[in-house]
Amino acid sequence: MSRPFCSRCQRPQAQCLCPLIPSLESRTQVLILQHPSEAQHALNTARLVALGLRHAELRIGEIFAEPGDESLCNFLLFPGEGAISLTELAETQQPLRLIVPDGTWRKARKLLHVNPWLAALPRVALPPGLVSRYRLRKAPAAGALSTIEAVVTALNLLESTQRFDALLKPFEALIEGQIAAMGEEVYRRNHGEGEALR
Repeated sequence: MSRPFCSRCQRPQAQCLCPLIPSLESRTQVLILQHPSEAQHALNTARLVALGLRHAELRIGEIFAEPGDESLCNFLLFPGEGAISLTELAETQQPLRLIVPDGTWRKARKLLHVNPWLAALPRVALPPGLVSRYRLRKAPAAGALSTIEAVVTALNLLESTQRFDALLKPFEALIEGQIAAMGEEVYRRNHGEGEALR
């Protein structure tokens, strides 16, 4: 017998995150291009972004058409040579669309490779020294964040506010739920954490 799932957040009904998901307005548009391998992942944070931001869209696939709306300046939120800082971008005061590849680092790079228009976009990078709250996945490099953490950080910097932190509430609940489900001993053994469950 299969467990019932919430049709909106796609979590098991008993762990539905919908009451924690905000509905936030932003000047900045967010377009997340998700590799198909991430779509059914239990810890899919891109879906939480799309549900919590009114001006966010989630597309799933490998090959994507260029987004329309010529009035928006598109920037790729992805590190790379020539990437400008978010604070520098915020000073331009232009209508923006952040395009965010979602997947493992390898899969995200593949999305750029198979979508040349995406790789050609001007890049914007997160500030150095950030630490992820994503305690269930090991970051491949210092400063690597989950998709939801990257989007929250970017919007807080672009729009000079901390109000996008509300998007992290369902993310934190998702992490806590997964840790509770695996049990403290398994969590400590697999993730090397010395702290007790909160």
